[in-house]
Amino acid sequence: MNLATKRRDGFDGEKLISIPEKVWKDTLARDPALFKLYISHIGYFPKASYHYRERRKGCEDNILLYCLHGKGYCILNDKKIVLEANQFIIIPATDKYLRYWADKSDPWTLYWVHYTGPDIKSLNKSLNINLQDGPVYSSFNEKAIGIWEEIFKSLEMGYSKENLANACFCLYYLLATFIYPERHKTSQRDEPQDMISKTVHFMRANLDKKLSIDEISALNGLSASHFSGLFRKSTGMPPIDYFIHLKMQKACGLLNFDQAKIKVVATELGYEDQYYFSRLFKKCMGISPQQYKLTLRNGTHGIQDNQLV
Repeated sequence: MNLATKRRDGFDGEKLISIPEKVWKDTLARDPALFKLYISHIGYFPKASYHYRERRKGCEDNILLYCLHGKGYCILNDKKIVLEANQFIIIPATDKYLRYWADKSDPWTLYWVHYTGPDIKSLNKSLNINLQDGPVYSSFNEKAIGIWEEIFKSLEMGYSKENLANACFCLYYLLATFIYPERHKTSQRDEPQDMISKTVHFMRANLDKKLSIDEISALNGLSASHFSGLFRKSTGMPPIDYFIHLKMQKACGLLNFDQAKIKVVATELGYEDQYYFSRLFKKCMGISPQQYKLTLRNGTHGIQDNQLV
């Protein structure tokens, strides 16, 4: 490729915002807790002929590249990969050599975002995002494009705390549509997912009862083991554990009333033994029902990270 034709940006119809480093330095100094993950650059390059970017010392940001049309190439970890239409890649923050460029005859159309944060490496480890990962196929992600537009529009309005926070909160949603695509399908739900939704609705309607896995699976005409596997794959929890968490979520709502007695709440949720109910509540919420009532009364926060919200 001729050096004179290489371009980082400047494409017809492109959209590009780079947030000044000083903006983030001042913002993070004022509100560090609000911006655990934040956007440094965001862009859209349509038919980006001769697009080329070389980073000899890597990049301190994560880079999301979503190829809508055409194709391009990346050198990651000394390996060349092809990024084609309806594929995306998340390049993790690294000090390794990076290079990426558009195909000469069929240049890519890209939506892209640079993002980072104080714990970006820990986040990448938790999500298993690695430099050696290749492109991932993604059917047309209309939802992601809509979220991207919302982020861009928010940043176009200026760098107020509200605009920055809105954009960064949307970033989490944007990433989720790529990392957990099965949770964001816009087409009609498939049969297993529809079955899970109906089951959860049934659980919510019967929080005052004791349900067994045999009862729940029988409603769907499946064996207990088969149904449990499908349910856990969809929700991340076994059916009975999920049912208990729904009960505890309801218990929180009932305990919000000052006069609500723990024994009455337990009974309303199908627990004859108040102390058994209290043990389950503490296991799920991290504190006892009595402590929960006190935190509400005193306006303090004593609920642990494993609370279902």
